[in-house]
Amino acid sequence: MSGEKSKNKAVLGLMAMVGVFFVVLVLFSVYTVKVMKGADKSGVSFGASSSKDKIAIIEVEGVILKSKLIIEHLLKAEEMDNVKAIVMRINSPGGGVAPTQEIYDEIRRIDEAYTKSKGKESKPVYASFSSMAASGGYYLGAATRKICALPGTITGSIGVIMQFMDLSKLYDFAKLNPQTIKAGRYKDIGQPTRPLTAEEKGIMDKMIQGVHKQFISDINKTRKDKIKGDITEHAQGQIFSGEDAMKIGLVDEMGGLWACARGIHKELKLEGEKPELLYIKKKKKFNFLEAIGDLEEASTFIKDMVKSSNTPIMMYK
Repeated sequence: MSGEKSKNKAVLGLMAMVGVFFVVLVLFSVYTVKVMKGADKSGVSFGASSSKDKIAIIEVEGVILKSKLIIEHLLKAEEMDNVKAIVMRINSPGGGVAPTQEIYDEIRRIDEAYTKSKGKESKPVYASFSSMAASGGYYLGAATRKICALPGTITGSIGVIMQFMDLSKLYDFAKLNPQTIKAGRYKDIGQPTRPLTAEEKGIMDKMIQGVHKQFISDINKTRKDKIKGDITEHAQGQIFSGEDAMKIGLVDEMGGLWACARGIHKELKLEGEKPELLYIKKKKKFNFLEAIGDLEEASTFIKDMVKSSNTPIMMYK
């Protein structure tokens, strides 16, 4: 009898440990999703205010995979009466082509509205580069009217990349014989079960070159008269320090965020003795139902990554 009690206690103890582990796993998963999102969905924080005129700061941190949150911040800053200018604070190595181009378009729209209205009921958009503004990060900076960077900021990397993995020899070694059923001659381009044919390489190269030309064209829309030398030569994927980037016209001024803000404050003749920065962010507020949603999103994200591991993604990076 005592032996059975001991076994029951051991089982209960084991179940308790599993329960604790599960709770820790849930909390960790929710936290991971929060970090990946960079913000919650519960509102906008405007910060303390002592001056009517504000300079809105919109942060672009990390790899650009989605455009939704950054565009929401842009639209929020655009509609605020007390915001007189917007600064894109960029610290990014680049990201997906489509979200980068989508954000670029919104920045251009807002800034062009300022130019057309001559400053009435609209705002100019500037860029402040932090540690890195490479590829897609630089693309967003090029959408603005002026770029500030630090001397050591990693800048440039103007190029496009798409990578494939040929695992056919590994399959042969493991004596595996994957079978592909397709409709469409090129439907399985990039699948790891076989190498690309010469024709397929030509197709992918043509597409990559086209997107690269789009990148250069968009830079020229705002910086054609600023860039020294041939932009094509500066757009071969190489990186520059912020100091060297300024020498060839990829950057306008040296200085950090506050130096950039002081210049904007003076240029626009904003009220107050010094600039007041307003970070456009989402308020952090814990909600249990939202946490469950985040956990589900984390699970979906992992599954999608596994499913799409064989699908090539074109990146500015």
